[in-house]
Amino acid sequence: MADWLSLKSGSDVRGTAVGENATLTADIAQALGMAFSQWVAAKKNKPAQELTIAVGRDSRITGPALLEAVSDGISRSGASVADFGMCTTPAMYMSTITPGFEADGAVMITASHHPWDKNGLKFFTSEGGLEGKDVETLLRVARDLKPGDSEPTGSVHSAEFLPVYQHQLADRIRNGLGSDADQPLTGLHVVVDAGNGAGGFYADMLQSLGANTAGSQFLDPDGIFPNHIPNPENAQAISSLRSAVLRAGADLGVIFDTDCDRAAVVDADGKEINRNRLIALISAILLENNPRQVIVTDSVTSSGLSLFIRRKGGEHYRYKRGYRNVIDEAIRLNREGSDCPLAIETSGHAALRENHFLDDGMYLVTVLIVTAMQMKQQGKTLGSLIADLKEPVESTEIRLNITDPDFRTRGQEAVQRILDHAEITDDWHIAPDNREGVRISFDLGGVPDSAWFLLRLSVHDPVLPINAESDIPDGIRTMLTALAEVLDGIPGIDMTPLYAVIR
Repeated sequence: MADWLSLKSGSDVRGTAVGENATLTADIAQALGMAFSQWVAAKKNKPAQELTIAVGRDSRITGPALLEAVSDGISRSGASVADFGMCTTPAMYMSTITPGFEADGAVMITASHHPWDKNGLKFFTSEGGLEGKDVETLLRVARDLKPGDSEPTGSVHSAEFLPVYQHQLADRIRNGLGSDADQPLTGLHVVVDAGNGAGGFYADMLQSLGANTAGSQFLDPDGIFPNHIPNPENAQAISSLRSAVLRAGADLGVIFDTDCDRAAVVDADGKEINRNRLIALISAILLENNPRQVIVTDSVTSSGLSLFIRRKGGEHYRYKRGYRNVIDEAIRLNREGSDCPLAIETSGHAALRENHFLDDGMYLVTVLIVTAMQMKQQGKTLGSLIADLKEPVESTEIRLNITDPDFRTRGQEAVQRILDHAEITDDWHIAPDNREGVRISFDLGGVPDSAWFLLRLSVHDPVLPINAESDIPDGIRTMLTALAEVLDGIPGIDMTPLYAVIR
């Protein structure tokens, strides 16, 4: 029997969808479609027969079969299905709030940046993506359903929404440039790398607005992802985009993950703008005319980024990792009176208040392209906006596996041991914005806050990730040597990766 709850991955469903050992099968997808339709009906207090659920997919080879299965499950509940075919995750949400569509719910079939043999489901209503507890409820309900006992009574019809979403992005460019010209991007050269995912249409959209997109690559959907991993954080993927930008002599390059909710940029000189640089860039744009705003990020952002945001007049607010976590915290801060326009993770998940706090990599890139056009008209490049971002001399991430079956208790013990040690050690400074795990800063080389590490327990996995940065050469080894001495002796934690760095 399938281990249904093991398919929960944060606020998504995800599993292997290819081969004899597949964990996400058509039968499971069918039951989840029915369960989601029932969940939406209960939430909206209306019969399933009055619902319309939109369904879309990315380019993965298992997408068509899973889309068909989800649609069948929805129709067996009595609801109607709008089959969008190839789509993006942000577009699926937008279908729930766009006049003329306003689907009661939406399901996106994607596994984001994961390998070709994986797939998954993301669920939306007009209130946003479902939370983890809701997904767990869906899995529990679906486990007990027998969709085959019901006849499909709801309709399934093909519909096009991607052109509508594309039009929304084009309008954002025209509005941002204050232009009603047919081709307001004339003179800007942008290389688009869609990673053979769902985002290839973006190059066509830019071209229709006058941009030169020569040198764009991997625009055609291919669910095996033959050219590089569709991940804006992947070194090979970024290197490929960098080469394409330099070959074409473009003003910038943009890259998306498979379902386009994450993105990164490469500047005209081939410099990658992702992680802290990407956060700094969009922060600089937002803070230019509206300082004193709050920028919410995940916990592993750098000290240099905090300094950069402060110098721009903003406040840097670190929070827990996980894109839903940073988004929910930004929404909460706004409700309590803070002026918070952005929630963004170092992974490239970015949610702007002006865009319903939807994590939409394509919308983020659209905002950056507006600024890139404005900068080019001034004879400047996009990268010049972050020229004064202080970057560390060294940085690393280490992951310690927890072998103890009770991994949460063991991980919490490690975090507490670090906190206890810092309380009695003068040169270990607990970060004032310590909201996840434990972040400790050091005054190495006599320089205040010149190095830091963050140790936390992974949300889902039996792993203790350690992120560390230093402005002083050999500072990481110095810090992590001290960290290893404190952690030494805790049973059930594999210290091998840490020892490999410090020895």
